[in-house]
Amino acid sequence: MYVKVETERLTFIRLNQAKLRSEEYIHLRDAVSTEGNADNIGRLTILPATYIGSPRHMHEYAQDAMTYVRHYGRPDLFITFTCNPKWIEIIQLLLPGQTSSDRHDITARIFRQKIRSLMNFIVKQRVFGDTRCWMYSIEWQKRGLPHAHILIWLAERIQPDQIDDIICAEIPDHEADPVLHDVVITNMIHGPCGAINPQSPCIIDGKCSKRYPQKFTAETVTGNDGYPLYRRRSPDDNGGTVTTKVKRMDFVIDNSWIVPYSRLISKTFKTHCNVEYCNSVKSIKYICKYVTKGSDMAVFGLQSSNTNDEISRYQVGRYVNCNEAIWRIFAFPIHERHPTVVHLACIWRCIWRMVNEYISRLRMLCNVLKHLQQLH
Repeated sequence: MYVKVETERLTFIRLNQAKLRSEEYIHLRDAVSTEGNADNIGRLTILPATYIGSPRHMHEYAQDAMTYVRHYGRPDLFITFTCNPKWIEIIQLLLPGQTSSDRHDITARIFRQKIRSLMNFIVKQRVFGDTRCWMYSIEWQKRGLPHAHILIWLAERIQPDQIDDIICAEIPDHEADPVLHDVVITNMIHGPCGAINPQSPCIIDGKCSKRYPQKFTAETVTGNDGYPLYRRRSPDDNGGTVTTKVKRMDFVIDNSWIVPYSRLISKTFKTHCNVEYCNSVKSIKYICKYVTKGSDMAVFGLQSSNTNDEISRYQVGRYVNCNEAIWRIFAFPIHERHPTVVHLACIWRCIWRMVNEYISRLRMLCNVLKHLQQLH
């Protein structure tokens, strides 16, 4: 159903390119620089930034993130918050015999409420301290579960000696906190991957793209590459372990496989919530672009080298799962931020679309002038 709605909106944009004034100089410049061929410039089809989710819209949102960086400096925390289909709020609303994959409307509504609760938890209840600004973007995994990428700027910078109080990358003691222990074991273990599971999606060229298993460290170290090394004590240093089944074999999980998390957030929301400390400006541009990278796309086809149809590329190249369709039908926000970034109007030289009707009238006028010249 949503694909039909989206197709209707994109068709309106396609048929009203002249009215939308889409061929401004900046768009024309992008076309020439990316395609390298200006032969077909008069027939460009632009997908404007006003269309939510378009590449131009995501680019503007990334620029908004960099505006925060210019004004407030680097963000302090990078949080990835994932929907848990086993949340009690979802289970209670399912009919007998149903699963969360049968009721994407319930999953979308509950996740929307969880996101709002999380942001209130961080901003209004100040679990990390006073917040200067924040932004997040919603994405959907191929299996349909939504997740949010969140950037947090705090009023007071997190000091290196405070990282262990905010972020943990170790297995909690079961006797001291059984609830947190169960949440971490259920949601915060990476893989396992590597030799025990070489078919894991994170394996690229025989190595884990997420750098697991991590090295054991007795104390947290803030590296120069933007990736801090969190405290991960080895089993010999009283680090926790747990035994799990991987391909019907027992595998001992230690702290090297734990995804960094916040004790308070994980215990409160009982889901996968990765919390990372941003300690270097080298990682800022990557993180800001990652938050606003948009949907996964894949296009393969043969076409003329001088065509530039942004609407077709957007429409053909991406996929829409059921959860994203429900989310968009409900008109839930995909991006939110605070404070608002105001886009100042810039004066650009405009080149208007040469619509076929105008071209035909111009040719008719030229023919009339030639005929009059012949009469005289």
